[in-house]
Amino acid sequence: QKTHLKSVCLQYQLYRLLNSHCFCLLKNEMGLIIFFLCAYVPKTEAGHCKWAEVLKDLERIKTSKDIDVSLYTANADEDVKCQELVMRCFFLETEVIIQECRMKNCSKTQDVWNIWKNGNESFEKNKLTSTKSKKCKECEEYEEKNFTEFVQNFVKVIQRDCK
Repeated sequence: QKTHLKSVCLQYQLYRLLNSHCFCLLKNEMGLIIFFLCAYVPKTEAGHCKWAEVLKDLERIKTSKDIDVSLYTANADEDVKCQELVMRCFFLETEVIIQECRMKNCSKTQDVWNIWKNGNESFEKNKLTSTKSKKCKECEEYEEKNFTEFVQNFVKVIQRDCK
């Protein structure tokens, strides 16, 4: 019964709020348009990083002792024009980590899988927009580094992209 009373109280408060003078603008079309624009614009301006989930998973795997692999690792300070291609390289290399984890039955396999899945979903939604600059390297042109350095650079690149 307490839940029902709370619901009734909330509905009454909403009724009073909507009938107050503050919301008289909502009674006409222009007022509704302004209300929805004001409600929507701050979300687009201050939207969170699209790689936030990937960062969380990278934090989970960075201390893994059972992942021992060398990976092509882009530099965190690559040319801004190459940013998208660098990100793609990092996500491609996570496939190598997934294979390593399958062979060794790593404890962090699900986290690595999540990184790969979230990255691919994001890239599918946003087709390659940057044109490849002559300065940009192919993934295989980067130096091979150990897993720890790979994760550190991956985090730096994502943080740079989220600024």
